[in-house]
Amino acid sequence: MIHDEMSARRRALVLGGLAAVAAPLAAAPTERAPPRKPRLAVVLGGGSARGFAHIGVVKGLEAHGIRPDLIVGCSAGSLVGAFWAAGFSGDRMEELALRVRDAEIIDVVQGHAPRGMVTGQSLQNFVNQALRGRSIESFSTPFAAVATRYPTGDLAVLRSGDAGFAVRASCSIPGVFVPAALGGQEYLDGGLISPVPVRTARQLGADVVVAVDVGGADPAGDQAGGLFELLQRSFEIMSHSLRTNEVATADIAIRPDVGRIASTDFASRRVFIAAGFLAAQRLGPVILERLAAAPRRRG
Repeated sequence: MIHDEMSARRRALVLGGLAAVAAPLAAAPTERAPPRKPRLAVVLGGGSARGFAHIGVVKGLEAHGIRPDLIVGCSAGSLVGAFWAAGFSGDRMEELALRVRDAEIIDVVQGHAPRGMVTGQSLQNFVNQALRGRSIESFSTPFAAVATRYPTGDLAVLRSGDAGFAVRASCSIPGVFVPAALGGQEYLDGGLISPVPVRTARQLGADVVVAVDVGGADPAGDQAGGLFELLQRSFEIMSHSLRTNEVATADIAIRPDVGRIASTDFASRRVFIAAGFLAAQRLGPVILERLAAAPRRRG
């Protein structure tokens, strides 16, 4: 009898202790993650020599204190995007762009070239040497380069590994570059299916997307040039509708005034960079207003 009473008391004490612990826990409000600022992505489209305008855009955005949370690039845009994501400033990229010689990044195939005129290995080496062999996942800003898997035509989003190879794959214009190959898979220029990869930026979590479009028609009546110019311009004509449709889905589009200069005019680097800077300077305040008005998200 006494034993039963003691056991009952013990149970009461234990239950009472548990209740005392549980009460404040039940009463405590559920903590919610604070709202995060909108995630900004800058998408840099393809455009061959006009891609130098992207450097000016970077400089213009930096002048407004705008730094993206994600950078996505296609073709020439992947080259500038990789350097930007790795921490290069616009000024530093401009200095490098004006100093580098074509022979350092263009390695012409020797002898018979049935699949392309340029191997692309020098471009890959140039990127990796300039970035000191850093992998994409080590960049200070998340980065993705888009390429086209050959022969399936599927979109490849390259977000890790060899930065030089990602740029090379994204820049491999059919007929100009030999397809870039890795692990038994060949890649061609991302502009074949996504010249301004806005959708990829959305899929990677961007809330606000700024697309930089450096494509467009070449100067009227400019039909000079050889096989390279013919292939490059034909490629741009084929991707025009894709480019227009993709840019239309961005929140803000930056279009540097580069249409008066041929996309194969690599000697006009300073002019392209200046055009990009002016375009970004003009739209910088609009981007800041859009970010301020964008809804804050939790988590």
